[in-house]
Amino acid sequence: MREFSAVEFVVPGKPIGKGRPRIGKVGAHARMFTPKETVAYEGLIAHAAQIAMAGRDLIPHPVMVELQILLPIPQSKSKKWKAQAVAGQVFPTTKPDMDNVIKAIYDGLNGVVWQDDVQVVDAIVRKRYAETPCVRVRIVPLMTKEAA
Repeated sequence: MREFSAVEFVVPGKPIGKGRPRIGKVGAHARMFTPKETVAYEGLIAHAAQIAMAGRDLIPHPVMVELQILLPIPQSKSKKWKAQAVAGQVFPTTKPDMDNVIKAIYDGLNGVVWQDDVQVVDAIVRKRYAETPCVRVRIVPLMTKEAA
């Protein structure tokens, strides 16, 4: 029996954007590779998602994704500024770019939650400051049991 309920989990730690592929030389040949930091972060995402899936099948339907990208508050800022950041009155316009974090999250979920990220048809994404940096992920299948 397939489960069509939402999948929710938290990716702990500072959010990291997907790094651009790098080109290295191996002998006389050029080779493209993904930066180590990106590979490690996508592995962390996959691990958190795998625990949340708890043995469920991959979602075969279109999905909606909700992401809260929560960045650490800079230590160099004043107490007043930090309080405003936690209250959502100051917004992070710094790296990592929101779209690169989204790419890393989606790629980390391929083959773990869904078959491929082409299944994402709706997304709600927020990038904010928080005392505990992380990414909160919620994936909602857009197919009901009755329609399946």
